[in-house]
Amino acid sequence: MTSRDVADRDTVHGSARDRRRARRHGRQRTWPAFWVFVGPFLAGLILFTFVPIVWSAVLSFFDAHNTVTPTRFVGLANYVDMLTNSDFLASLGTFSVFAVFIVPTTVAISLGLALLVHRLRFARAFFRSVFFLPAACSYVVAALIWKLSIFNGVRFGLANTVLGLFGIDQVPWLSSASPPWYWVALVTLRLWLQVGFYMVLFLAGLQRIPGELYEAAYVDGAKPGWQVFRYITLPQLRATTVAVVLLNLIAAYQAFDEFYNLMSSARGYPPFARPPLVYLYFTALGQGQDFGHGSAGAVILALLIGIVTVLQGKLFGFGRRD
Repeated sequence: MTSRDVADRDTVHGSARDRRRARRHGRQRTWPAFWVFVGPFLAGLILFTFVPIVWSAVLSFFDAHNTVTPTRFVGLANYVDMLTNSDFLASLGTFSVFAVFIVPTTVAISLGLALLVHRLRFARAFFRSVFFLPAACSYVVAALIWKLSIFNGVRFGLANTVLGLFGIDQVPWLSSASPPWYWVALVTLRLWLQVGFYMVLFLAGLQRIPGELYEAAYVDGAKPGWQVFRYITLPQLRATTVAVVLLNLIAAYQAFDEFYNLMSSARGYPPFARPPLVYLYFTALGQGQDFGHGSAGAVILALLIGIVTVLQGKLFGFGRRD
Protein backbone atom coordinates (compact mmCIF):
# COMPACT_ATOMS: atom_id res chain seq x y z
CA MET A 1 0.00 0.00 0.00
CA THR A 2 1.46 3.31 -1.05
CA SER A 3 1.63 6.40 1.10
CA ARG A 4 -1.05 8.00 -1.06
CA ASP A 5 -3.45 5.13 -0.39
CA VAL A 6 -2.81 5.45 3.34
CA ALA A 7 -3.46 9.18 3.15
CA ASP A 8 -6.70 8.64 1.23
CA ARG A 9 -7.85 6.06 3.77
CA ASP A 10 -7.09 8.38 6.67
CA THR A 11 -8.96 11.15 4.89
CA VAL A 12 -12.04 8.93 4.42
CA HIS A 13 -12.01 7.79 8.05
CA GLY A 14 -11.45 11.33 9.21
CA SER A 15 -14.40 12.57 7.15
CA ALA A 16 -16.63 9.82 8.61
CA ARG A 17 -15.57 10.75 12.15
CA ASP A 18 -16.24 14.40 11.41
CA ARG A 19 -19.74 13.58 10.11
CA ARG A 20 -20.56 11.48 13.17
CA ARG A 21 -19.24 14.21 15.45
CA ALA A 22 -21.31 16.82 13.59
CA ARG A 23 -24.48 14.71 13.86
CA ARG A 24 -23.86 14.14 17.58
CA HIS A 25 -23.31 17.82 18.23
CA GLY A 26 -26.37 18.65 16.11
CA ARG A 27 -28.54 16.36 18.21
CA GLN A 28 -27.15 17.86 21.40
CA ARG A 29 -28.01 21.36 20.17
CA THR A 30 -31.57 20.38 19.20
CA TRP A 31 -32.45 18.59 22.47
CA PRO A 32 -33.14 21.82 24.43
CA ALA A 33 -35.40 23.13 21.67
CA PHE A 34 -37.17 19.77 21.52
CA TRP A 35 -38.01 19.80 25.25
CA VAL A 36 -39.06 23.46 25.15
CA PHE A 37 -41.76 22.62 22.62
CA VAL A 38 -42.67 19.08 23.71
CA GLY A 39 -42.15 19.38 27.48
CA PRO A 40 -45.27 21.44 28.35
CA PHE A 41 -47.49 19.24 26.19
CA LEU A 42 -46.02 16.05 27.66
CA ALA A 43 -46.41 17.38 31.22
CA GLY A 44 -50.04 18.30 30.56
CA LEU A 45 -50.69 14.91 28.97
CA ILE A 46 -49.26 13.08 32.00
CA LEU A 47 -50.96 15.32 34.57
CA PHE A 48 -54.41 15.62 33.00
CA THR A 49 -54.71 12.33 31.08
CA PHE A 50 -52.47 9.51 32.30
CA VAL A 51 -52.70 10.25 36.03
CA PRO A 52 -56.54 10.47 36.01
CA ILE A 53 -56.77 7.24 34.01
CA VAL A 54 -54.54 5.37 36.44
CA TRP A 55 -56.27 6.84 39.49
CA SER A 56 -59.70 6.02 38.04
CA ALA A 57 -58.62 2.40 37.69
CA VAL A 58 -57.46 2.47 41.35
CA LEU A 59 -60.75 4.00 42.53
CA SER A 60 -62.72 1.23 40.82
CA PHE A 61 -61.48 -1.20 43.50
CA PHE A 62 -62.51 0.99 46.45
CA ASP A 63 -65.68 2.21 48.12
CA ALA A 64 -65.29 5.85 47.10
CA HIS A 65 -68.30 7.96 48.09
CA ASN A 66 -67.73 11.74 48.15
CA THR A 67 -63.95 11.26 48.16
CA VAL A 68 -61.16 10.50 45.71
CA THR A 69 -58.88 9.16 48.46
CA PRO A 70 -60.81 6.12 49.75
CA THR A 71 -59.52 3.65 52.28
CA ARG A 72 -61.99 0.72 52.14
CA PHE A 73 -60.94 -1.84 49.53
CA VAL A 74 -63.84 -3.76 47.98
CA GLY A 75 -62.06 -5.67 45.21
CA LEU A 76 -64.26 -6.52 42.22
CA ALA A 77 -67.53 -5.66 43.98
CA ASN A 78 -67.96 -2.43 42.00
CA TYR A 79 -67.51 -4.29 38.74
CA VAL A 80 -70.04 -6.93 39.73
CA ASP A 81 -72.53 -4.23 40.70
CA MET A 82 -72.12 -2.41 37.38
CA LEU A 83 -72.36 -5.59 35.31
CA THR A 84 -75.64 -6.47 37.09
CA ASN A 85 -77.02 -2.92 36.95
CA SER A 86 -79.98 -2.91 34.56
CA ASP A 87 -79.71 0.82 33.79
CA PHE A 88 -76.03 0.61 32.88
CA LEU A 89 -76.56 -2.50 30.77
CA ALA A 90 -79.53 -0.83 29.06
CA SER A 91 -77.36 2.16 28.14
CA LEU A 92 -74.71 -0.17 26.68
CA GLY A 93 -77.30 -2.13 24.73
CA THR A 94 -79.09 0.94 23.42
CA PHE A 95 -75.90 2.53 22.21
CA SER A 96 -74.72 -0.66 20.63
CA VAL A 97 -77.86 -0.46 18.48
CA PHE A 98 -77.20 3.26 17.98
CA ALA A 99 -73.66 2.49 16.81
CA VAL A 100 -74.94 -0.16 14.39
CA PHE A 101 -77.18 2.50 12.82
CA ILE A 102 -75.09 5.67 13.00
CA VAL A 103 -71.76 4.21 11.84
CA PRO A 104 -72.90 2.86 8.42
CA THR A 105 -75.07 5.94 7.86
CA THR A 106 -72.18 8.31 8.54
CA VAL A 107 -69.80 6.29 6.36
CA ALA A 108 -72.27 6.16 3.45
CA ILE A 109 -73.11 9.89 3.53
CA SER A 110 -69.51 11.03 3.98
CA LEU A 111 -68.30 8.74 1.18
CA GLY A 112 -71.08 9.96 -1.11
CA LEU A 113 -70.20 13.59 -0.45
CA ALA A 114 -66.51 12.86 -0.99
CA LEU A 115 -67.24 11.29 -4.38
CA LEU A 116 -69.37 14.25 -5.41
CA VAL A 117 -66.82 16.85 -4.30
CA HIS A 118 -63.97 14.88 -5.87
CA ARG A 119 -65.71 14.95 -9.26
CA LEU A 120 -66.22 18.71 -9.21
CA ARG A 121 -64.28 20.68 -11.81
CA PHE A 122 -64.73 24.06 -10.12
CA ALA A 123 -65.19 25.46 -6.59
CA ARG A 124 -63.93 22.20 -5.09
CA ALA A 125 -62.14 23.97 -2.24
CA PHE A 126 -65.28 25.99 -1.48
CA PHE A 127 -67.55 22.95 -1.12
CA ARG A 128 -64.89 21.06 0.81
CA SER A 129 -64.71 23.93 3.30
CA VAL A 130 -68.50 24.26 3.52
CA PHE A 131 -69.03 20.59 4.34
CA PHE A 132 -66.08 20.50 6.76
CA LEU A 133 -67.10 23.64 8.66
CA PRO A 134 -69.55 21.90 11.08
CA ALA A 135 -66.67 19.69 12.30
CA ALA A 136 -65.08 22.83 13.79
CA CYS A 137 -68.25 23.69 15.70
CA SER A 138 -68.54 22.93 19.41
CA TYR A 139 -70.86 20.04 20.23
CA VAL A 140 -72.39 22.07 23.05
CA VAL A 141 -73.10 25.08 20.82
CA ALA A 142 -74.54 22.86 18.08
CA ALA A 143 -76.76 21.06 20.60
CA LEU A 144 -78.13 24.36 21.89
CA ILE A 145 -78.86 25.53 18.33
CA TRP A 146 -80.68 22.27 17.58
CA LYS A 147 -82.59 22.53 20.83
CA LEU A 148 -83.55 26.22 20.85
CA SER A 149 -83.92 26.97 17.14
CA ILE A 150 -84.82 23.80 15.22
CA PHE A 151 -86.54 21.45 17.68
CA ASN A 152 -87.75 23.96 20.26
CA GLY A 153 -90.74 22.53 22.10
CA VAL A 154 -94.08 21.90 20.36
CA ARG A 155 -95.24 25.24 18.98
CA PHE A 156 -91.95 26.81 18.05
CA GLY A 157 -88.88 25.78 16.15
CA LEU A 158 -88.01 25.43 12.48
CA ALA A 159 -88.99 21.76 12.25
CA ASN A 160 -92.57 22.27 13.42
CA THR A 161 -92.89 25.45 11.36
CA VAL A 162 -92.05 23.50 8.19
CA LEU A 163 -94.44 20.71 9.17
CA GLY A 164 -97.19 23.26 9.73
CA LEU A 165 -96.80 24.55 6.17
CA PHE A 166 -97.78 21.08 4.94
CA GLY A 167 -100.68 20.77 7.38
CA ILE A 168 -98.91 18.18 9.55
CA ASP A 169 -99.53 18.21 13.29
CA GLN A 170 -96.74 19.57 15.44
CA VAL A 171 -94.40 17.03 17.02
CA PRO A 172 -93.03 17.12 20.59
CA TRP A 173 -89.50 16.41 19.37
CA LEU A 174 -87.65 16.50 22.68
CA SER A 175 -90.34 14.92 24.83
CA SER A 176 -89.65 11.68 26.66
CA ALA A 177 -93.07 10.36 25.67
CA SER A 178 -93.57 7.64 23.09
CA PRO A 179 -92.81 7.61 20.18
CA PRO A 180 -89.20 8.67 20.77
CA TRP A 181 -89.04 11.60 18.33
CA TYR A 182 -85.95 12.86 20.15
CA TRP A 183 -83.86 10.41 18.14
CA VAL A 184 -84.50 12.53 15.03
CA ALA A 185 -82.87 15.53 16.70
CA LEU A 186 -80.01 13.47 18.11
CA VAL A 187 -79.18 11.63 14.89
CA THR A 188 -79.40 14.68 12.61
CA LEU A 189 -77.19 16.67 14.97
CA ARG A 190 -74.53 13.97 15.08
CA LEU A 191 -74.58 13.52 11.32
CA TRP A 192 -74.26 17.29 10.76
CA LEU A 193 -71.27 17.45 13.10
CA GLN A 194 -69.41 14.37 11.86
CA VAL A 195 -70.03 13.90 8.14
CA GLY A 196 -67.77 16.73 6.97
CA PHE A 197 -64.74 15.49 8.89
CA TYR A 198 -64.97 11.96 7.51
CA MET A 199 -65.67 13.35 4.03
CA VAL A 200 -62.24 15.02 4.13
CA LEU A 201 -60.65 11.69 5.08
CA PHE A 202 -62.32 10.00 2.12
CA LEU A 203 -61.24 12.84 -0.15
CA ALA A 204 -57.65 12.26 0.90
CA GLY A 205 -58.06 8.57 0.11
CA LEU A 206 -59.58 9.31 -3.31
CA GLN A 207 -56.68 11.57 -4.21
CA ARG A 208 -54.26 8.73 -3.49
CA ILE A 209 -55.82 6.43 -6.10
CA PRO A 210 -53.66 6.41 -9.27
CA GLY A 211 -55.48 7.60 -12.38
CA GLU A 212 -53.87 4.77 -14.36
CA LEU A 213 -56.18 2.28 -12.62
CA TYR A 214 -59.26 3.99 -14.02
CA GLU A 215 -57.70 4.23 -17.47
CA ALA A 216 -56.88 0.53 -17.42
CA ALA A 217 -60.42 -0.28 -16.28
CA TYR A 218 -61.92 1.72 -19.15
CA VAL A 219 -59.61 -0.02 -21.63
CA ASP A 220 -60.77 -3.39 -20.27
CA GLY A 221 -64.39 -2.40 -20.87
CA ALA A 222 -65.49 -1.40 -17.38
CA LYS A 223 -68.50 0.91 -17.43
CA PRO A 224 -68.24 4.24 -15.58
CA GLY A 225 -70.34 4.27 -12.44
CA TRP A 226 -71.09 1.25 -10.28
CA GLN A 227 -68.58 -1.15 -11.86
CA VAL A 228 -65.66 1.26 -11.53
CA PHE A 229 -66.72 2.18 -7.99
CA ARG A 230 -67.08 -1.44 -6.90
CA TYR A 231 -63.92 -2.88 -8.43
CA ILE A 232 -61.55 0.11 -8.36
CA THR A 233 -62.57 2.90 -5.99
CA LEU A 234 -63.96 0.90 -3.06
CA PRO A 235 -61.06 -1.60 -2.79
CA GLN A 236 -58.54 1.25 -2.96
CA LEU A 237 -60.40 3.00 -0.11
CA ARG A 238 -60.34 -0.05 2.16
CA ALA A 239 -57.79 1.33 4.63
CA THR A 240 -59.54 4.71 4.81
CA THR A 241 -62.94 3.06 5.23
CA VAL A 242 -61.73 0.85 8.08
CA ALA A 243 -60.20 3.86 9.86
CA VAL A 244 -63.43 5.86 9.45
CA VAL A 245 -65.52 2.97 10.78
CA LEU A 246 -63.27 2.56 13.83
CA LEU A 247 -63.33 6.29 14.62
CA ASN A 248 -67.11 6.36 14.23
CA LEU A 249 -67.57 3.36 16.49
CA ILE A 250 -65.45 4.87 19.26
CA ALA A 251 -67.23 8.23 18.92
CA ALA A 252 -70.64 6.53 19.18
CA TYR A 253 -69.82 4.99 22.58
CA GLN A 254 -68.19 8.22 23.77
CA ALA A 255 -71.25 10.36 22.97
CA PHE A 256 -71.98 12.83 25.74
CA ASP A 257 -72.24 16.54 24.90
CA GLU A 258 -75.14 16.54 22.46
CA PHE A 259 -77.17 14.00 24.46
CA TYR A 260 -76.66 15.78 27.76
CA ASN A 261 -77.47 19.24 26.40
CA LEU A 262 -80.42 18.17 24.22
CA MET A 263 -82.16 15.82 26.62
CA SER A 264 -81.26 17.07 30.11
CA SER A 265 -84.43 19.16 30.34
CA ALA A 266 -86.74 16.36 29.22
CA ARG A 267 -88.99 15.19 32.04
CA GLY A 268 -87.49 12.12 33.63
CA TYR A 269 -84.58 12.03 31.12
CA PRO A 270 -85.44 9.32 28.56
CA PRO A 271 -83.66 6.13 29.61
CA PHE A 272 -83.15 5.07 26.00
CA ALA A 273 -81.43 8.37 25.10
CA ARG A 274 -78.91 8.12 27.90
CA PRO A 275 -75.50 6.99 26.64
CA PRO A 276 -73.07 5.20 28.96
CA LEU A 277 -71.03 8.35 29.62
CA VAL A 278 -74.13 10.30 30.70
CA TYR A 279 -75.13 7.49 33.06
CA LEU A 280 -71.61 7.37 34.51
CA TYR A 281 -71.62 11.16 34.84
CA PHE A 282 -74.75 11.06 37.00
CA THR A 283 -73.35 8.11 38.97
CA ALA A 284 -70.02 9.73 39.79
CA LEU A 285 -71.03 13.39 39.98
CA GLY A 286 -74.67 13.14 41.02
CA GLN A 287 -76.00 13.42 44.55
CA GLY A 288 -74.25 10.26 45.73
CA GLN A 289 -70.90 11.04 44.09
CA ASP A 290 -70.09 7.34 43.84
CA PHE A 291 -66.64 7.50 42.28
CA GLY A 292 -66.01 3.80 42.84
CA HIS A 293 -68.92 2.56 40.73
CA GLY A 294 -68.42 5.37 38.23
CA SER A 295 -64.76 4.44 37.76
CA ALA A 296 -65.62 0.75 37.42
CA GLY A 297 -68.19 1.59 34.73
CA ALA A 298 -65.64 3.74 32.92
CA VAL A 299 -63.12 0.88 32.92
CA ILE A 300 -65.77 -1.53 31.63
CA LEU A 301 -66.71 0.89 28.86
CA ALA A 302 -63.06 1.40 27.89
CA LEU A 303 -62.49 -2.36 27.76
CA LEU A 304 -65.64 -2.83 25.68
CA ILE A 305 -64.52 -0.18 23.18
CA GLY A 306 -61.05 -1.72 23.02
CA ILE A 307 -62.38 -5.26 22.44
CA VAL A 308 -64.85 -4.17 19.76
CA THR A 309 -62.18 -2.06 18.07
CA VAL A 310 -59.66 -4.92 18.00
CA LEU A 311 -62.24 -7.39 16.69
CA GLN A 312 -63.38 -4.99 14.02
CA GLY A 313 -59.79 -4.24 13.05
CA LYS A 314 -59.11 -7.97 12.71
CA LEU A 315 -62.31 -8.49 10.72
CA PHE A 316 -61.60 -5.70 8.23
CA GLY A 317 -57.84 -6.13 8.20
CA PHE A 318 -56.85 -2.81 9.74
CA GLY A 319 -53.15 -2.17 9.13
CA ARG A 320 -52.90 -4.79 6.42
CA ARG A 321 -51.10 -3.72 3.25
CA ASP A 322 -53.25 -3.15 0.18
